[in-house]
Amino acid sequence: MSTPWKLAVTADYAEVDGSTIYGDIGLDTLAEHGIEWSRVDVPIRPGALEGFDAVLLLSGTPFGTEQLRGVTTLQHVARFGAGFDSVDLEACDAAGITVTNAPTGLRVPMAHTALTFLFALAHSLLPKDRLVREAAWDRKAEHRGPGLASATIGMIGLGGIGQETVRQLRALDLDVIAWNRSPRPEFCAATGVQQLELDEVVARSDYLIITVAANAGTRHLIGERELALMKDSAFLINIARGAVVDEPALITALQNGTIAGAGLDVFEVEPLPADSPLLGLENVVLSPHSLCWTADFAAATGAEALAEVTALARGDRPRHVVNSPEPGPRPGTGPGTGAGSRR
Repeated sequence: MSTPWKLAVTADYAEVDGSTIYGDIGLDTLAEHGIEWSRVDVPIRPGALEGFDAVLLLSGTPFGTEQLRGVTTLQHVARFGAGFDSVDLEACDAAGITVTNAPTGLRVPMAHTALTFLFALAHSLLPKDRLVREAAWDRKAEHRGPGLASATIGMIGLGGIGQETVRQLRALDLDVIAWNRSPRPEFCAATGVQQLELDEVVARSDYLIITVAANAGTRHLIGERELALMKDSAFLINIARGAVVDEPALITALQNGTIAGAGLDVFEVEPLPADSPLLGLENVVLSPHSLCWTADFAAATGAEALAEVTALARGDRPRHVVNSPEPGPRPGTGPGTGAGSRR
């Protein structure tokens, strides 16, 4: 009898019945592929993953040298979603462990997240909501939104999410300019977007949407200097990672009127501390790093993440490898060679 491939799923976001904080991501389908799953507590303790072939990280829980200590069986670290900044890729490389993400299933939901913030800010949605709740209809003239018809939208990052956001903005016939660390001439030509230097995009934009990946090179990419370049009528929308924006500098800019407002789905510290000045500002729209969480998002991202797990379990190379382990399947992969056969 073949030995099942063993998958650990982080218990912070998953229940024993297979339901998750995101909804149904398809864990009940793994048995069809000869894969057994069970939960592992977080933070993941040294040695906790011994006996497992793979781990599915449902959250941004740290994963690196400490979690790999005392583990000899692990072959795969799979991230649910696009971000993998919480995973120490060098540690996984050194251990010969493949790291994957699931970047495509969330592109449309994330683009919709950007548009949700965009429309909420452009039409002063939250202040108008408060007016109704406070029976202050006579004050509605105080909150005329700036609108979008003549606005310039600036994109910071033209990866998968950034490109999908651009497509949807252009479908609305909105003017878009963009910055990316590397040139995207074919995409920009096809979508009618100007790719410019960072400072020019920041200075010209009425709405600045940040989708760039988080890494050492993009930490505080938008800081005090860049915020000072923005129009005082402009809005910043961050759906990337909190560390991409210098949060104290952003708070100061919002308090001082350096910029008009912001839409934030991510923060430098999550959950956002109860004493954060952001909570007292009326010119921001806040979401707890979950605005894209919809049934569509859960189904698509779940299918993509689990497809990476099943691919490596049967001895194939996953589609979305983000590190540099030895290429191709390693000895011990494939059906019937799960961790149970190597204990």
